Amino acid sequence: MTVSLSKMFRVFGRIGILSFGGPAAQISLMQTELVDRHKWLTETQFLQALSFCMLLPGPEAMQLATYAGWKLRGVPGGLLAGLLFVLPGAAVIFALAFGYAYFGQLPLVQVLFAGIKAAVVIIVFQALYKLSRRALKGGLAYALALAAFVGIFFLSVPFPAIIALAAAIGLVFAPSNSPETKASTPVYPGNTLRTVLLWGAIWAAPLVILWAVNASLLLQIGLFFSKLAVVTFGGAYAVLAYMTQEIVQSYGWLSTDQMIDALGLAETTPGPLILVTQFAGFMAGFLQGGPGLATVAALVTLWVTFVPCFLWIFAAAPYVESLLSRPRLKGAFDAISASVAGVILNLAVWFTLHVLFTEISQGRYGPVLLLENLSPQNAVLVALASFLYLVMRVPMVAGLLIMALLAWGVDLLI
Repeated sequence: MTVSLSKMFRVFGRIGILSFGGPAAQISLMQTELVDRHKWLTETQFLQALSFCMLLPGPEAMQLATYAGWKLRGVPGGLLAGLLFVLPGAAVIFALAFGYAYFGQLPLVQVLFAGIKAAVVIIVFQALYKLSRRALKGGLAYALALAAFVGIFFLSVPFPAIIALAAAIGLVFAPSNSPETKASTPVYPGNTLRTVLLWGAIWAAPLVILWAVNASLLLQIGLFFSKLAVVTFGGAYAVLAYMTQEIVQSYGWLSTDQMIDALGLAETTPGPLILVTQFAGFMAGFLQGGPGLATVAALVTLWVTFVPCFLWIFAAAPYVESLLSRPRLKGAFDAISASVAGVILNLAVWFTLHVLFTEISQGRYGPVLLLENLSPQNAVLVALASFLYLVMRVPMVAGLLIMALLAWGVDLLI
């Protein structure tokens, strides 16, 4: 089936504008549009593409859109679909980031964000629950999740090391009795090499320019988020703990509260949740150089976050069938998914503690808490967020707005 680029523009543009609610809602929307309504992909092709994208680092929903576009019209189709999935949300993040930078410290805004932070705590626990149901199957999976949580929360083991160790364990313990198959369509390694070199050069180009002009902060931002793009297995929630730790403790670009605010804002926008990196890059630039530097920093962050996604898709897409048939590769991915559950638990606990306690000191083996630093007002807000999301089951974005208003009401009463 030949689909015109103009038709793809309309359909993928609609997907990009309506892609609220996180990966599950976004994937469901794509299935409705691409499989059910327009029948551009079969159910089998769509599920195969989804499995493939879950093997890759980066936002699986954005990469699924890119793969679908590639399947329909090659590289131009992939570029069109991927960009349309990202750009609407990126535009909204720019607007929200400017507003936050100029008005985020106003007392009323801080009160509203207290409600959003409480909502974020429950949203992350919900994400953990959904992932755990899919990823934790068997004793080894639970052991990997527990080990990942202990390693990152109590021992400060770096996130990339956890991913690498989990992959190695998965490779060793993967079942090896399933036959491997070859791709039904011919694959040419020379084409793959050219694709990798081309997109690698596109990825590196702004970093080389920043190095040449000695733009140290922008180069730092570009290199950090480039590294993040390689280890973002398990989605934004998994990598957010590592990102927060590095940005807050190692670089000092933002505070933990600002990172929680960033996630809350990213939850309200269409597109992949990993756009939270754009907000972080913007604020890092704004706090050190004002709006001009902030804009360039956000653009650099967007570039090094999403160009690698195109590299992974365009280089690996021809190998989808053979990749998905390899039991050891699947074993490595399953082990990574299990460890990611432990990493997201760390993120959920970390966010909860920073919302509930006004001051937290860092001990040798994790945070040290004092009851006198517990915030009763924030505890009430977390309880209200739990009721909204877990009992009333309100939609994510609506819950964020309601919690902001409830925080304002609680502040007026106290």
